[in-house]
Amino acid sequence: MNEISIREATTEDAALIADLSRQTFYDTFAAANTAQDMDKFMNEAFTREKLMAEVGVPGNIFLLAYEASEPVGYARLRETGSPLLIEDGLALEIARIYAVQKSIGKGVGRALMQHSIEIAREKSARVIWLGVWEKNQKAIAFYMKWGFEKFGEHVFMLGNDPQTDWLMKKVL
Repeated sequence: MNEISIREATTEDAALIADLSRQTFYDTFAAANTAQDMDKFMNEAFTREKLMAEVGVPGNIFLLAYEASEPVGYARLRETGSPLLIEDGLALEIARIYAVQKSIGKGVGRALMQHSIEIAREKSARVIWLGVWEKNQKAIAFYMKWGFEKFGEHVFMLGNDPQTDWLMKKVL
């Protein structure tokens, strides 16, 4: 097994980030949702153009994970938009963290999480937090292993389906 390397993405990586975003989101959630809701979300809220436009926006940090020279995952960190329930000072959000299907279980998530926590510490964040679909038990278990705890909930609209996301945080 090759080692997973992480690098910060640049605006030149916008198309790659968008394509990884769409592929990993669809692969992760299509089987558990209706085709109509997935299509609506992918074609309205999660378009390639919208995703590419996020790269390079101040407050967004994108990380790319590679196995050898192949991109196998990514994370999006956000320095703004902390929920009101976090009162511990500066917080960094893990807005997305995904591995491509064939690389799940190979350390991609671990490498991205470790790098995300390092960035949060470098920025003197006191908390790192994220939202995760309440039905994604595999992801919830992964976050709990890293010391994240549930502190709230919010609604995530997938197409026309209001879904409950758990808000989880780790105090640094």
